[in-house]
Parts: sequence; C-alpha cells; structure tokens
Amino acid sequence: MPQLGKLTVSRQGFGSMGLSHNYGRADDANSLKTLHRALDLGITFFDTATGYGKGHNESLLGKAFADRRDAVTIASKFIHRADGAVVTPREAVEASLARLGVDHIDLYYLHRVDADIPIEESIGGLGELVKEGKIGAVGVSEASAEQVRRGHAAFPLTALQSEYSLWTRDVEVEILPTVRELGIGFVAYSPLGRGFLAGAEVVEADDVRNQHPRFQADAIAANTKRREAIERIAARLGVSKAQVALAWVLSKDVVPIPGTRHIEHLEANWAANDLLLDQATIAELETAYTRGSTFGTRYPANRLSQVPPEPAAEAALA
Repeated sequence: MPQLGKLTVSRQGFGSMGLSHNYGRADDANSLKTLHRALDLGITFFDTATGYGKGHNESLLGKAFADRRDAVTIASKFIHRADGAVVTPREAVEASLARLGVDHIDLYYLHRVDADIPIEESIGGLGELVKEGKIGAVGVSEASAEQVRRGHAAFPLTALQSEYSLWTRDVEVEILPTVRELGIGFVAYSPLGRGFLAGAEVVEADDVRNQHPRFQADAIAANTKRREAIERIAARLGVSKAQVALAWVLSKDVVPIPGTRHIEHLEANWAANDLLLDQATIAELETAYTRGSTFGTRYPANRLSQVPPEPAAEAALA
C-alpha cells in the first residue's frame, strides 16, 4: 500500500470534485452509491475541498462515511480567499470539520499558494492545527519546487497534489524530483486528462471544460489525433483507454485520484491497478505524449497565474 508520510492510502484515491462541481449536474443519491462502491472496491483515500460546490462536497463525503469513518482517509483543501474574505487556516479547518462531521481531517492542503500571503505563514498555520490534533498532516496543491521547499521548511509536508497525466507532464522537470528528495508524497489529480484521455466528450453547457483551451474545437481535433496511441495500445492489450492512461500514471509511483460519477467507470479505473505496462509500452506512450506537446494550455488564461508556469517543451523522441 502506498505511503504519504505516515498515512497509508489505497493505490488509487477518489477525486470527489465532479460530484459537486465543474462537470455539470450531479445527483446526490447516485453520488453516495458511487462513494460507497469505491470503498467496497478497496479505495480508502478520498479527496475533497472547501471550494467544491461551496462546501457541498465535504458535506456529501461526511454523509457517505458517517458510519465508516475509521475505514477512510479523508483529504480536504482550502484557499485563503473565498467570496471576497480572507480565510485563515484555523477558520477553514473548523468549517471543514463541521461539514464533514468529523473530529479530525487526515490530510489538509493549501489548495493554491496565495500571492499575497507567504507560504511559510500558510503552512505554519496548518502545522499548528496538526499539533492540536484537528488535522493529521499538511499538504499543498499546485506549488512550485521553490514553494515546496519553503513550505516544507516551515512545517513538514506530507503530500503535494498537482495535475499529472500523459498530457500534463510538467511536474517531471523540477517538482517530482524535489518532493522525492524531501520525502514528500505525490498525489496526481486529473490523471485522465479531465476525462479526455479516456474518450470523454464535453456535452453539458455548464461543464467547466467548455472554457478550457484544450477542449476547444481546434485543440480537440489535434489532441484526438494524438490519442490514437492510447487507443492502439488499449486495443492490443484488450483494455480501456482509461486503464492504459491510469496504468501509465501508476507506473510513476504516485497516487492518482481519478474521479467519476459512474460506477462502471469507477470499477474500470480500479482495475488499472492490475495492468502493468512494460517498458516498451511506456516508451511508446511517452513518445506520443512528449512533455509540453499537448495542444492548448491546461487552464484558461485567467487561472494560469494560480499554478506553476509550464517549463519549456520537451523535444520529440526519435
């Protein structure tokens, strides 16, 4: 079982965002069934955040696991600025505890580094809450290598969460080497490229992916062409595109947290644990998905400042 610091987690976690936020409408009854099935399969690591549905997601997880709290590891996240107000780590944690209906949260992340608040202050504040027993461990999401070092010096970080998939490999340059040097675990969100690598199509008008450069018509055309490598390997191995993409992430010794609203997709994702890609297949995928070659930035322009800048693109492999 993977370790994030002292936390033992399942080989895959479950990213809960889509049950409340960003990807069109979700049904709570169906979401609860999906969460329960995830736990039954063996997923014990569940990821949420204060901003997912303005607290709805934390409340949903609290309801789902009210009678099975000891069976799950819960991670949540906060940002300093919400609805125009500046929120302290203590205020955020107290509100999360109430929504989740728990007496402690296993892992609590700074969701985004605030440009006006030193990361040492944010992480140090969370560290005080570890000492009080309100949270078990501290993490940070979408921090640069330099910010990780500064935060870790203020209070030991247990995990860094960043986007990582075949079409988003930026972390391989500085961030993954840094967390491995420091003994910090890595949690990969959007390991299926927000569903695109699995063949997802954006159809609902209120799906946030409609605003993302990678999901515009010209980008979809280019990126669909490149997805043929995944499709070819999936056909050869007799598995799904999602399983190939997830198996690649799992080969990097990180903890992916794919999310889904559909039990059949959940079960297929979990089965990727048993798909071991050989080195030739990994090389085939990485040749098709050299770092920086995906068409379109991963966030709209107004959100790119909230994440580390993309490093220079990698040259295509011969």
